[in-house]
Amino acid sequence: MNRIDRTFKELGRSGKKALIPYIMAGDPDLDATKTYINDLESSGADIIELGVPFSDPLADGPTIQRAAERSLKKGTTLKKVLGLVKDIRKTSEIPLILMTYYNPVFKMGIESFITKAVKSGVDGVIIPDLIPDEADEFIKLSKQHKLDTIFLLAPTSTNDRIRKVTKASTGFIYYVSITGITGAKLSMGNLMKNTLDTINRTTRKPVAVGFGVSNAKEAAAVAILADGVIIGSAIVKLIAKGKSIRSFVKNIRKAI
Repeated sequence: MNRIDRTFKELGRSGKKALIPYIMAGDPDLDATKTYINDLESSGADIIELGVPFSDPLADGPTIQRAAERSLKKGTTLKKVLGLVKDIRKTSEIPLILMTYYNPVFKMGIESFITKAVKSGVDGVIIPDLIPDEADEFIKLSKQHKLDTIFLLAPTSTNDRIRKVTKASTGFIYYVSITGITGAKLSMGNLMKNTLDTINRTTRKPVAVGFGVSNAKEAAAVAILADGVIIGSAIVKLIAKGKSIRSFVKNIRKAI
């Protein structure tokens, strides 16, 4: 059993939901990112989503786009992010997920990326611009090397798309709560509940909700419906201002 599966099982036994914060690797630099990861873990994070900076982040809003730009200016690369994960693994066993785009993966080579990621200690990967329909090779190699492939569903997903994504995903299902970009306003309503109900009827795999969750009240509402809560832009904003993220993350942990 890998780290992600073990985490969700342990949380499920205790009736808790997973807190999955996102930060951009290399913002403001890689040394600071390592410190932030330690802060997230000590403040109650269960799984950490680590962004890999990319010049054309189509799924990200202005906050994370600016974080990517700052990181790229510091010379952050996919290779350096993998090196950071390897360094973190000397002291921590918290599950780590890379959120990247397909271009850096393709440039490194699919099998090379997967083997290096696993060797570094990466547990799973989210690639927003790689859909299951076009990911046969990636999924096959990831299964061979025991790297979780986490795909996205949205409020607009059809039943056929839900079946396809839940079958292809390992670790958990990432439900995008809005039809916009990261950092947009969360919309709680029957559509989210109904879609999550459909997903849960289709699979027993955990479902985590992200995009739009920005405070403890919203996190608590999402946690009622899902197995995990993903929160990114609100944390990235604090980092951009040079503020501590510990109390914010502790409040989210308490809320869910």
